[in-house]
Amino acid sequence: MADQSAEQRLLAAAGEGDEATVRQLLEGAEDIAKYQEEEEGASALILAAKQGHASIVKLLLEAGAPWNALDRRGNCAGDYAMNEGHQEAYEVLLNAAVQAELVLGALQRRARSGAEASNSGYLQERVKYDDDKLLDAESNGVMMEWERPLMESHAQAVCFSGGDVLNVGFGMGLVDTAIQKRNPKSHTIIEAHPGVYEKMLKDGWDKKPGVRICFGRWQDVLPQLGRFDGIFFDTFGEYYDDLREFHAHLPKLLRPGGIYSFFNGLCADNAFFHVVCCQLVQLEMARLGFETTFVPLPVNSAVGDEVWEGVKLKYWQLDAYFLPVCQYEDNDVEGKSSQQT
Repeated sequence: MADQSAEQRLLAAAGEGDEATVRQLLEGAEDIAKYQEEEEGASALILAAKQGHASIVKLLLEAGAPWNALDRRGNCAGDYAMNEGHQEAYEVLLNAAVQAELVLGALQRRARSGAEASNSGYLQERVKYDDDKLLDAESNGVMMEWERPLMESHAQAVCFSGGDVLNVGFGMGLVDTAIQKRNPKSHTIIEAHPGVYEKMLKDGWDKKPGVRICFGRWQDVLPQLGRFDGIFFDTFGEYYDDLREFHAHLPKLLRPGGIYSFFNGLCADNAFFHVVCCQLVQLEMARLGFETTFVPLPVNSAVGDEVWEGVKLKYWQLDAYFLPVCQYEDNDVEGKSSQQT
């Protein structure tokens, strides 16, 4: 034990629940809480979370241990606490993660694609409709057939009143087909990609009853639109900041009592990161006057490896999908916002 480094001793103490030794080591070395061993990528925070030592987890976080550090398996401390059922440690990690994200926004939360893409680049590239999927020029999945049941549920949510519905991002038309089945009063679609727009016209979407197609980026098209009773958002190649920008427009777009939903692909390659994102969305939507709930739906049983054949990256890797249902309650958010600025 004497010839072990302080970092090795910290790992051992954290895993064993030796709080006194952990506290002592944290006081004696700067940045020791950030240490990860080479072979497995384990950190003291990961080892403490795995064993459910909540008080040590809190100590390490306070000492600067990054909540989102991953080991060689691609798991963070929150994943282990969640998978092992250590509720207290899990809640400590979740609260710390949400607070850190509110301040720093360290996660790069893409609204759909896991690829290094930009919306402007995507709009200039050709897209390919390939049986059960829509791919971009680099074979990233823009939309895929396995999403159809999810899109049915999204459509059911935003069409609850039978009123005016807006969808941002047509893709394969899965959600728009589901919306049409529900015969809304009006059905507006915003689509920015020329190839997708061409396919829409070819398939006669401009002639469907009650359908209005707005060709262009939502950032440019929104000023032309009125208010809606239901809104769905699902774009490709945009980031979480783009989603947040869209959310800022919602008080002007959605009628009181209306429902908003979006494709919830935020950090869909890590279960704990995904939960953190859902918490952030819930907090941010509350500030805009929305009450948000997430409806869990099973996914992975229907999405095997063969589904991803020919697709560059899996943009979904979780067992459950948390469908956001955001109801607009506060009709005075715009006034409050203008008073604050």
